[in-house]
Amino acid sequence: MKSAKIVTALLSGCLALSIAWAPAASAADAATTTDAAQASKTEIINEIMQYLEYYNVEGVDQDTLIRGAIDGMVGTLDDPYSQYFTKEEAADFGHQVDLEYVGIGVRLMYTAKELYIEEVMSGSPAEAAGLKRGDSILKINGVRVAETNGDELSGKAGTKVSLLIQRNGANKSYTVTRSEIATSSVTSKMLSSKIAYISINGFTQTADEEFSAALDKMRSGGMKSLVLDLRDNTGGYMDSAQNIVSKFMDAGIMMYTSDQTGALKPVAITDGSKIGVPVVVLTNEYTASASEALTGALRDNKLATVVGTRSYGKARIQSLIPMSGGGELKLTTMKYLTPNKEDFNHIGLAPDIEVKGKTAQLITALQIAGMKEIVASGDHHILDVNGTAFAGNVGLIKQGDKVYAASRILSALVENEVSWDAKNKKVLLTTGAGNVSGFTLASKEALFQDGETFIELNAFKKKFPALVWSYNASLKQLKLAVK
Repeated sequence: MKSAKIVTALLSGCLALSIAWAPAASAADAATTTDAAQASKTEIINEIMQYLEYYNVEGVDQDTLIRGAIDGMVGTLDDPYSQYFTKEEAADFGHQVDLEYVGIGVRLMYTAKELYIEEVMSGSPAEAAGLKRGDSILKINGVRVAETNGDELSGKAGTKVSLLIQRNGANKSYTVTRSEIATSSVTSKMLSSKIAYISINGFTQTADEEFSAALDKMRSGGMKSLVLDLRDNTGGYMDSAQNIVSKFMDAGIMMYTSDQTGALKPVAITDGSKIGVPVVVLTNEYTASASEALTGALRDNKLATVVGTRSYGKARIQSLIPMSGGGELKLTTMKYLTPNKEDFNHIGLAPDIEVKGKTAQLITALQIAGMKEIVASGDHHILDVNGTAFAGNVGLIKQGDKVYAASRILSALVENEVSWDAKNKKVLLTTGAGNVSGFTLASKEALFQDGETFIELNAFKKKFPALVWSYNASLKQLKLAVK
């Protein structure tokens, strides 16, 4: 028996029938009909396929019929995660799970107004060509970004793509040669106060080994706490997630699974090791599947504080089953529940502390992890925290002599909660003790743009004097700190 890998990934019309080709009924036909009624369901499928192939007036390809039948059967499950792959499609899916693709090696950020580069991967064609994080992409192969979908950066290895880039107000063209990109599934950084930051981008077949190596490196550097970033991690191989859980707990329940019988079966960690330091897990709406299994395991076993937004809500496990001809069937074979037996499918896991906004989430996580002094710098594209590059930005807006920053980031720095008073058009910051500070649009102490709010920094400093800020006019960058 072939083995299976475990992974965590209507039109209506009118009909006019005419059976003119069928001969008149006879005793022989009646006998044939009786035999057909006794035929197996598989034989009926073959019969229908033959009739379609031989008699359909438009003509039809047998491979197309077979694929249609397979997709139809899988489609009746009403399960968005079950899918049949041909040999080629299976290979492509495997590359996706293992974070392998052909491109230029950048992480893009789309906003309502622009497309810009949030990260340039080390050693990538983009880095070699001179692209930098924060660069705005104006055109791809001569076509305005507004008329593209960004997929144009992908293609065959060795082919070229031309980009018109805007950087610091100046436009420049770049030509980048696409190549095969193998993205690391784990990245790590040691920050001030011996706070370790480890990001898992996906649960590839080697993610557990990469995580173990990163954790060992952080321990060697004197790690006193850990921020584990699972944002935008849509899952992968559950075995990798289970091996990573074993790096946090020596023994205990990771999750419960159940199959068609409905009986719950515990998935236990028996030979793990204790993490030994405080852990903060970052999640967002794209934290899914194996990422949620890891989050639930750490949360329910009281090994971590979860910060961010509610996760995606995929509490189902798929098996990759090899098929004839090299294809694969990705089939949902199990559901899983957290150690506290929470079935969060289509619901997601709620964080312990809800924080919206990428930069604000990071700042809050670092504060919980023990970072006393935080300096966030950058502009509306890029972010550095205490001199280390991260995905995100400070939401810089410059209007005349006024400088604004994103209210979510400012509220995170001073450890307040932010909200929007739509009736009075006012940004509100509330302390844990319930004290409220307001910034109105009418006074130009606040701005509302593209669904987000921003606060003028002089007005903010009057109410929160602990804020230290400066604006570099030549670099057009802002520095924020609370000491």
